[in-house]
Amino acid sequence: MTLIPLRIYGKKNSLTGVRMRPILSLALFLCLSPDLYAYTKDKVYKLTVLHTNDHHGRFWTNRDGEVGLAARATLITQLREEVVRAGGHVLLLDAGDVNTGVPQSDLQDAEPDFRGMGHIGYDAMAIGNHEFDKPLETIFRQRDWAGFPFISANIHYKAKDGRPFPSHITKEFDDLKVTVFGLTTEDTPLKSNPNNSKDVVFVPMLEEAKALVPVLRRDADVLVAVTHIGHYPEEAHGADAPGDVTLARKVDGIDLIVGGHSQKPLFAPDLQNGTVIVQAHEWGKYVGRVDFEFLNGKLTLKKSELIPVNLKDSPVKIQPDAYLEAMLRPFKEKGDSTLLIELGTADAEFVGRREVVRKQETNLGNLLSRAYHEKFNADLAISNSGGIRDSIYPGKVTYETVLMVLPFGGEVGVAEVSGKDLLPYLEHSPPGPEASRR
Repeated sequence: MTLIPLRIYGKKNSLTGVRMRPILSLALFLCLSPDLYAYTKDKVYKLTVLHTNDHHGRFWTNRDGEVGLAARATLITQLREEVVRAGGHVLLLDAGDVNTGVPQSDLQDAEPDFRGMGHIGYDAMAIGNHEFDKPLETIFRQRDWAGFPFISANIHYKAKDGRPFPSHITKEFDDLKVTVFGLTTEDTPLKSNPNNSKDVVFVPMLEEAKALVPVLRRDADVLVAVTHIGHYPEEAHGADAPGDVTLARKVDGIDLIVGGHSQKPLFAPDLQNGTVIVQAHEWGKYVGRVDFEFLNGKLTLKKSELIPVNLKDSPVKIQPDAYLEAMLRPFKEKGDSTLLIELGTADAEFVGRREVVRKQETNLGNLLSRAYHEKFNADLAISNSGGIRDSIYPGKVTYETVLMVLPFGGEVGVAEVSGKDLLPYLEHSPPGPEASRR
């Protein structure tokens, strides 16, 4: 005769991120296995989650010698070795948007990025909206290059049953079972090329999570969501779909949310309804690290930090992994051969930095609008500031420069409108709040 636990989950402590379970047992007089759990009683399990997000094609170092996959590989190797020496286990996750941002990557379908991440040894990646800057067939090919799972629970086929990507994966560390499920912003058709997502539907993430989480919790000792839905404090998501804070507040049972999409660093974790929320900014500028201990059904957050990858003000510079750097160099050289063609020069910065161009008028926005105005002989030209992704800096201007500013290959639309219809737009637009997220 065995006591079989009925797993009923109460709210977690919002200050510690700790969940106590089970809180109620049901005595069933059945001749079943005497093991109540797979994990070992009174054993302390150390789990470290390393995470990145919104890589956006930065497989090589930038103009300031920052970021790059080769330096990231060195850092992650060092962190893995440190955790293993201390008797712990490592889970490495990415929260999506590997695609789009640097033309050397874009023109090669992000092959160097995914092959580099595969070499580093990621365990899983959430599908981001900018993955759908590429057709679904290309995303499948990218998954093959990467060699690790792409996951998203709320992307379903439109005309047939099933999903193009698994909803979740489960990893076992000794006898500790860790389940990771993925979520993608339902705004994806609005924030990528809609032609590339015409065969799928993006189920609202709350609807999907409310159905899936109770099922996954039955067998998971630790439940992690890796999401590309954005972190919006106090659920203030504006015109964007709801994000991680809403997910944590509305769906009980998630221990950790590894997020992306909003591209703002969380230097301290956000604790909501007992769920720990983290995000590591963008472009590989940081590798996030979250340390937990698990004991007798209790998960405790010990530490969370963002570790810089050779940022200009980083006190310690990380040497790149020589093997990975050599593997990536041919991709960089191939891209450079067609991109570093001089088109002109700039005497000053044309400002396209996100923190500026999405909040106010800039000379680069004016330059682009004037170019559209003259090209199409229009009475009025409008540029979407969210489509401007970089500045033009003083000095040589190349084809690469142009594609860094305008990476999406979009089309210019021409329409005839009345002054009556145009006036509400003009009244609403400038200066306006910060534009919608990625």
